[in-house]
This record gives sequence, structure tokens and C-alpha cells, in this order.
Amino acid sequence: MAAQGTQTLFLSALIFLSIAVFSSQAALDAHYYDQTCPQAEYIIAQTIRNASIYDPKVPARLLRMFFHDCFIRGCDASILLDSTPGNKAEKDGPPNISVRAFYVIEDAKAKLEKACPHTVSCADIIAMAARDVVTMTGGPFWNVLKGRKDGRVSKATDTTNLPPAFLNATRLIQTFAKRGLGIKDLVALSGGHTLGFSHCSSFVARIHNFSTVHYTDPSMNSEFASMLRQKCPRSNNNGDAGQFLDSTASQFDNIYYKQIIARKGVFGTDQVMYDDPRTRWMIEAFANNQNLFFKEFAASMIKLGNVGVKEVGEVRLSCGRVN
Repeated sequence: MAAQGTQTLFLSALIFLSIAVFSSQAALDAHYYDQTCPQAEYIIAQTIRNASIYDPKVPARLLRMFFHDCFIRGCDASILLDSTPGNKAEKDGPPNISVRAFYVIEDAKAKLEKACPHTVSCADIIAMAARDVVTMTGGPFWNVLKGRKDGRVSKATDTTNLPPAFLNATRLIQTFAKRGLGIKDLVALSGGHTLGFSHCSSFVARIHNFSTVHYTDPSMNSEFASMLRQKCPRSNNNGDAGQFLDSTASQFDNIYYKQIIARKGVFGTDQVMYDDPRTRWMIEAFANNQNLFFKEFAASMIKLGNVGVKEVGEVRLSCGRVN
């Protein structure tokens, strides 16, 4: 009975958080393009599906693109702007070098400009693309709120504000809180790593000379650490080497959380959440109930999509440059 009561309390807390998420979304509208560009969602979805057939890394890259865009200046497509002789843009900042797949958004934009010129913002394209890659890989569907305008400023130096892979749980929670995102959002959105891949540089410090006491991060499963060391030896010069963040990397599911419980989280930020009581119970809840994870991930994606939204501004004609 005590366990049942605890579970009910946890679920009640999640429901309350979900209500809070949806109550803050008045700025945007799911039907924003119904009259001006009713085919927008279809064009974007087809573009992404076709691109993913030729490059299976597209879904993970587009989902990461949405996170990295919204975390810098808000969801304003500043990540898409090209560098100029006088300015190094976000896309060329170190954390974004491996995002790539920018061409997929440009392709969708070009098709939208033919179908309904000067109408659909690049920021909205990224938001819809992020939903589409989740849905097409087996994850949840949600109605994307639309009406964002595109930003005109993009600086590579701002990418230092993206959370690195070595933060502790308190710093992670603080980083998300600065963007109006709660602890539930942190845990749910981290589940996007189910589609992720990491290069060795992001976790090599956990598997080689971790500290003066431990060669390997003691929070990591020893057999898993040994496997990672084979892929990422200290002398490794292969910039493409790395590890998928869960064992079903092409499928959106809750395996990521099960791996964290098994102490097979690739990033330090993945594993520290299981060692903190503020986040551990949510990891266990999502690992045990995939439908709950899907529900909360969708709610948190909607909330993330409202961070720093610009409702007044321009709709870029090309996503790589301002008008």
C-alpha cells in the first residue's frame, strides 16, 4: 500500500507539472498556418522522411538542432544563420560542429517558399521537424505550436551556454531553470538522447584517468567502460569514433533510461541524474512506463518550443541569412 501511495503521489506530481506546461503556451497557435500555408506540415514531414532514407543520422541531428537552437537565444532559428566575414555564427561554435543536417531545413524552406512565399519561419520549420523525427522513429506525436519569427543575431561564443556533458545534477537543474524549464523537463528532454550519438571527446574523460583514485568513473558499469575504451583509446585520432547513447539508436523509446539504471549512461550528465534523488525517481518511472515518458516528453517539447519565442520579426527567405 505504501508503494502504491508513493507511485500515485509521483504520477499526481507529473500531472500537475503537465498542467503548468500547457498553461504557459498562449503565445503560439497550433493552427497558425491553417489558412496561409495549410500544406506546411506535409511538406516538412515529406522532406525529412526522404532525407532520413539517405542519411539515417538525420533524425538525431534535427532533434539536437531544436535543443541547441532554443537553448541559446530561444527558438528563433539563430542556429541556421551562416557565419560572415565579421561574425562567427552559432552553427560554427564547437558544440554545433556535429549537428549538421542544416541542408534538410534549407530544402524544406525552399519548397515552402514555392508553395506559400514569405510565410513559414525557419524557427517553426525546426520545431515541426523535431516533432516529425520523433514520430517517424516510433515516438509520440504532438501538435506543434507555431507563429515564431526568425532572429537576426547568431554568435558562436553563445554556444558556451549549452550544458556540457560533465555538469552535476544541481548545475543541470539550474541551467534548465534559467530557461523556464523544470526538473521534470530536464529528465524528460534528456530522453531525446535515445536517438543520439556521441563522439569520444564528449565522454573520454570518464573512461581514462578519471581521477587520482579511479581510472574510470566509478558510476559507470565496468564492462561498459571497458567496451568504450576499446572504441575510444587515449591515443585515438579518429574524430568520427564514438558511441550511440542507447542500444536502439534508430528507435525512439525508453531504453535510454533503462541503460542509466544499469549504469550505462554515456555522458556524465546522463548518469548523475540517477544518483540524485530529485531526478532518480523520474528516471525509474520513465524506464518502467514508456507511455508515461512519451506523454511527458511531448509536454516538455511544447514547453521548450516556447522558450524565447519572437512573435515580432522577420520570416527569412533563406534560413542561412537574414533578409
